[in-house]
Formats: sequence, C-alpha cells, structure tokens
Amino acid sequence: MAEQQLRLIKKYPNRRLYDTKTSSYITLADVKDLVLRNEEFQVVDAKSSEDLTRSILLQIILDEEAGGMPMFTSDLLSQMIRFYGNAMQGMMGKYLEGNIKAFTDMQAKLQDQARTMYGENNPMSKDLWAQFLNFQGPAMQSMMGAYMEQSKKMFMQMQEQIESQTRSMFSGFQFPNFAAPPAAAKNGEKKEAAIDPAPEKK
Repeated sequence: MAEQQLRLIKKYPNRRLYDTKTSSYITLADVKDLVLRNEEFQVVDAKSSEDLTRSILLQIILDEEAGGMPMFTSDLLSQMIRFYGNAMQGMMGKYLEGNIKAFTDMQAKLQDQARTMYGENNPMSKDLWAQFLNFQGPAMQSMMGAYMEQSKKMFMQMQEQIESQTRSMFSGFQFPNFAAPPAAAKNGEKKEAAIDPAPEKK
C-alpha cells in the first residue's frame, strides 16, 4: 500500500496560501479545517521552501485566543513565556505534548464507546459527545494550570537543593573575611571575665 503523500501548502509573499492538492488558494480558516479533520499537511515558503507550518498553526491559535472564548488566561501565558530560555523549557514542551496526546486519546476512546453503545446517529451518542466537548476546554485549562504550579514548585525545590549542595561544598573552606577570631583573643576575654572584681560588701 502506497504511503499517503503529505499535503503541501505554499505561502507566497502576498501572504496568500496555495493548496497544491486542490490547485487553489485557501484561507487560514481552511487550514484550520484541515487540522480539525486530522489531515497531514506542511506549509512552506514558496520561494525559500522554509517550513512555515508552526508559524501558521500559531497564527490559528492566536486568532482563536483573540475570539470570545480563549483557552489560555493572561497569567497562564505569562508563566509559559517565563519558561523560554529556562532549563525546564524542553521538559515542559514534552510534558504538555504527552498530556495533550493522552487527553485526545481519551477523547477518541469515549467517542468510539459512544458509537458502539448508541450507534453513529443515536441522539444519546451525540449528547454524550457534546457533554465531553463542553468539558474539554475547562479541563484542558485546569490541566495546564496544574502543570504550571507543579513545575513552579519543582523548580523552587531544585533551587533549594542546589543552594544546599553549594553550602555543603564550601562549608570546609575558611575565607579571609569570615575567619574565626584567634584563640588568644578568646582566652583573653575569659581571663578578663575571671578577674572581674566582685562587688564591694556594704
């Protein structure tokens, strides 16, 4: 069986998108429909052949977030931005990708079970799926918010552990500015205390 050829979409300098499969120009909304239909595609620059798929997908997300029902709060987006350049950036991306994949797998299983139990066009099947879709947005938001909080705590624990290890590493060294007072000085203080005259008796 021959492998399905990747759908190629070319982006021209005038920002128009050309679908090579249908030999026609398409819009960003059409690309969104391809995503919703789980169709594999790649967007490339018409001149340089640079892969622009990620930037197009980000543009779709930006348009969706600018709509009436955004998925990400300003606080959550700020926290995500802070992870760029952070040591945990790569781990965060993989963690989010894994969780979203697990969520979509659960979504597909529920849909299959509903079809098996109630049939393809049964109203019960559609109602169950609608309930799950209504739950999807808040659940995803909650999941990502919990991940951010967990990552923040993990990062703070790592910082504390590094600081503790650093203190232990340098605890055996004495630095000039923090040298202990000479033993003679201590002995002198003790002698002065010892010869302190007792109060006169009345």
